[in-house]
Amino acid sequence: MRKILQKILKILAKLVLKKYKPIVIAITGSVGKTSTKEAIYHILKSHFGEKEVRRNQRNYNNEIGVPLTIFGLETAGRSIFGWIFKFIKIFWMIIFKIPYPSFLVLEMGADRPGDIKYLTDFVHPKVGVITALGEIPVHVEFFDDPQQVAKEKRNLITCLREDEIAVLNYDDDAIRQLGEGIKAKVSTYGLKERADVRATNYDLKVSPSTSLGTSELNFKLEFKGSTVPAKLFNVLGVQHLYSALGAAAVGIIFNLNLVEISEALKEFEPLPGRMHLIKGIKNSLIIDDSYNAALLSMEAALESLRVFGGRRKVVVLGDMLEIGEYAPEAHRRVGRKAAAIADLIFTIGPRSEFIAEAAIKYGFDEKKIFQFMVSEDAGKKLQEELKEGDIVLIKGSRAMKMEKIIKEIMAEPDKAKELLVA
Repeated sequence: MRKILQKILKILAKLVLKKYKPIVIAITGSVGKTSTKEAIYHILKSHFGEKEVRRNQRNYNNEIGVPLTIFGLETAGRSIFGWIFKFIKIFWMIIFKIPYPSFLVLEMGADRPGDIKYLTDFVHPKVGVITALGEIPVHVEFFDDPQQVAKEKRNLITCLREDEIAVLNYDDDAIRQLGEGIKAKVSTYGLKERADVRATNYDLKVSPSTSLGTSELNFKLEFKGSTVPAKLFNVLGVQHLYSALGAAAVGIIFNLNLVEISEALKEFEPLPGRMHLIKGIKNSLIIDDSYNAALLSMEAALESLRVFGGRRKVVVLGDMLEIGEYAPEAHRRVGRKAAAIADLIFTIGPRSEFIAEAAIKYGFDEKKIFQFMVSEDAGKKLQEELKEGDIVLIKGSRAMKMEKIIKEIMAEPDKAKELLVA
């Protein structure tokens, strides 16, 4: 039944795209694709207007979700009556002319071989953005190896024609190599000197003054010899610079100048669960990175804690899922990193036992490690161990429900619906 539905949606999506001819910007990568999609959407809508730009919401990045985004039907119900309503609207927009956005900003996921190829067969992007892969990508479980993941992601840019553009993260060696031999023009972004769009002189200031902690990441935005000051609010860690730079590269493609891009970035904030700062009990500061987890993002999140200097650092780390045979190695690497940075370590899930094992191996005090199988069991112990002014990083794969732990230690739990991932 699902295969039949996919085929029908694919045919109808092709008809809608052919009729309305929107410019498609497609984004993929193992980490950072959602934040980059949101940043691109924000920059384009600030210039062209909200009605002219649409992006997929939540996790609508697969063979069902992408067509529904094209139809503008992500919020309709999933019941049989909801689907009847969807198809009525789809046929209406095919038969009659309705207002339609000029730009579609579409995140494309790849859980299995062939996923990106399937999507680009009927959704042809003008701009393809690849964010980051890392040594052990997420969603590698159904691939033979990380190289096959990279090959699948590359389908996003091999489909591009000579007058179209691939936007690539220059700092990720594997992604930079994906651009070799493609027909499209290549634009790069990153922190390294040879990137086309880059950030320099970045500096982070953090203040846990409200229920939602605040931060300000200042940097210089550079492109072809021009430089403007820029800043991001309520973010933590240089990984957010990559989302901003990828979005800036796309904005430049559509003739936005650096000043316009810089102004738009001031209004951009990441979605809940992506390194958000939340005030916790006992005047602690929670770093909520509970949306998802991969080795690259785990290591980046831990590294971001160094900005807090001598304050006590508590890390609550859940299993990284969908990495198959690489799970022991990846979790041990996280454990080694955590041992060098954290003062207390909490682990959630069976795979995270490798985190604890590695932390102990690299000299971390076993008495300062607390292990739990599910997130619900960790909250009470975490409350007991917290001290005044602690920094608390909470991160794990989506299925680990790490947001339940955050709710337990938030200073204002009544704001959970507003601040945490749904």
